[in-house]
Amino acid sequence: MPRVWVSLGSNQERERSLGIAVAALRAHYGELRLSPVSESAAQGFSGEPFLNLVAGFETTEDVEEVRRRLRAIEDAAGRVRGPDKFAPRTLDLDLLTHGETVGVVDGYELPRDEILRYAFVLKPLADLAGDERHPATGHSYAELWRQFSHEAPELTVVALQLG
Repeated sequence: MPRVWVSLGSNQERERSLGIAVAALRAHYGELRLSPVSESAAQGFSGEPFLNLVAGFETTEDVEEVRRRLRAIEDAAGRVRGPDKFAPRTLDLDLLTHGETVGVVDGYELPRDEILRYAFVLKPLADLAGDERHPATGHSYAELWRQFSHEAPELTVVALQLG
């Protein structure tokens, strides 16, 4: 059964939105592994700070089924989709990896390039699964974090219990 890693982020009704997401993921997929929650400034637009974390679970669902489930959870948390990719949002759930899948599956590129581009994705993944290897690069997430050189906003760990 493939392990799936999902990034979770919110900058509107942050605690409520992330709580809805974790509860829904746990109700559908069972046991979750959760990274620490971190706060960082919005990137790509002006807005309230985001809370972010990464969740991992195992599933028999294919990529498209997982993506449909994530979208339904976003909708249930009140996500409003607009034309701007970078905009405030109640909840953003992104499928980062699906087992060892590399390439485009149903129009969706895996692993997501956000892993290598954004500290708020890579750092929680490295904290949670540092010894696991990025399916495309073959480097461990801990190694990728040590080598991370992008200009990154400060990440502040937040004490938030999500279940």
